[in-house]
Amino acid sequence: MSDGPRRPLLVLGALVLAALVCNINLAAANIALPEVGDAFGAGQTTLNLVALGCSLGLAMSVLYLGAIADRYGRKQLLMLGLGLTIVASIASAFAPSVEALIAARVFTGVAAGMAYPTTLSLITALWAQGPARTKAIALWSSVSATATVAGSVAAGLLLEVLWWGSAFLLAAPLAAVGLVLVAVVVPSHVAESNDPVDHVGGALSAIAVAALVFGVGVFAAPDQLVPGLVSLGAAVVLVIAFVWRQRTARYPLYDLAVAGRRLFWVPAVAGMIVFGSLMGAMFIGQQFLQNVLGYDTLEAGLAVVPAALGLLLVAPVSARLLVARGTRFTMLTGYLVVLAGFITTLFWREQTPYWLIGVGFFVIGGGAAFAMTPASRSLTDATPVRRVGMASATSDLQRDLGGSIMQALLGAILTAGFAHAFSQAIAASGKASEISDEVVRALQASFASALGVAERYPQERDAILHAAQESLVAGAAGAYIVGAVAIAVGAALVAVLLPGHAREQALISGYLAAETTETVPLSGDLPTIHRLRQRGGR
Repeated sequence: MSDGPRRPLLVLGALVLAALVCNINLAAANIALPEVGDAFGAGQTTLNLVALGCSLGLAMSVLYLGAIADRYGRKQLLMLGLGLTIVASIASAFAPSVEALIAARVFTGVAAGMAYPTTLSLITALWAQGPARTKAIALWSSVSATATVAGSVAAGLLLEVLWWGSAFLLAAPLAAVGLVLVAVVVPSHVAESNDPVDHVGGALSAIAVAALVFGVGVFAAPDQLVPGLVSLGAAVVLVIAFVWRQRTARYPLYDLAVAGRRLFWVPAVAGMIVFGSLMGAMFIGQQFLQNVLGYDTLEAGLAVVPAALGLLLVAPVSARLLVARGTRFTMLTGYLVVLAGFITTLFWREQTPYWLIGVGFFVIGGGAAFAMTPASRSLTDATPVRRVGMASATSDLQRDLGGSIMQALLGAILTAGFAHAFSQAIAASGKASEISDEVVRALQASFASALGVAERYPQERDAILHAAQESLVAGAAGAYIVGAVAIAVGAALVAVLLPGHAREQALISGYLAAETTETVPLSGDLPTIHRLRQRGGR
């Protein structure tokens, strides 16, 4: 493998644009949620599923599609994903019902699952290990994350003048440009695998992730405990079946020997937590800005620009710190910064000045940039290049499964907190006996639903609006506390289990030696046990 491809800037630009297309779709739903709720009369749980749809589709498909790309062509699957993104964007924008919108968003995620993992796979295959690859990954990582913020701003601008569906059309023209660029400048069939694809494992991984994300997203919602627990139970069974399949398959979809390396699984889990927390903060923050502070869609989009600035400004610093001090130190720095950002969110109230909100978003974005670049590089460095689709798929799972789980979890806490706080407000009003069960359910369902009740009872409008805002603040505070706890747990994981810089370099050298001799260490922390890998055509 050479130090880089021909026309490296054009190739990297095409791959980064493709990554931007996949990620910009994740943000479109968040900014449009209040208008979607108004258009379809949707409750908070349904709105959570609209927001989750894209990341759910991506998370459930990324492992399977990453393996298919490794076997049949990364560039080809990238182009197919970009083409289908155009179709999915149109289907989302013109969805006739909220159920159709959820389905179209999942389809959007599956299209992204074809494209997004291949961008990091191609960067890893085309750039040799070293500072050039680290810088390319840092740019890819920061642009991918920044796209979620850019999507919020662009969607807010569109929603000022057009209908809610326009937010979902953002990615279509970019996908068309990206498709042409990839076709012209990106090389084909670089260091790909000849191993057969484990289709059974792929199906198990997709269904397991879908069950997990759905269960987390609904279990805390009113009257959804049983469906949520059933879904989570099914996810556990499917994960066990997936692990068994990977241990017994001749050509596993997910090589558990590689996944058992400390430089693989620890950054994978830690990156999932930190990026998921960023996505969860954005999701909760958009609803707080629009429903509590009264920002319009454009103002709400612009309000999160500091997060993008933090991501972009810190990314090159993160790359330099990573080369100088290693994965553990850089990730811990990111975790501490993100935790500080979450602490600021606990002070957000109805009269909060914007500067405090902007500082919170900037700090969270900067901390995420410190943590995500080392996580992505560690995954690729710990994985044989012919199985790099597994590393890139795992890196995508950090964003998409982590984003789905944290968005679902924080959304569920928001929903439960909103409903509980509103029930207390009803009880304290002295009018609980005069309110029908149907109206109570509508008041507790979501902020948009409560506004609908307020329109039906104009004499109580101010009291209902005040109670809804107070309830949303209470729910958001609970969600941010859970997010801060998750960040603290992730920081402890990194501090205890990741090696220092010198030990990290020694482990990577061992992985490279194992790859060149066609063997794989079962674990980076156990004595090296070599297992001959039978790879056709190598």
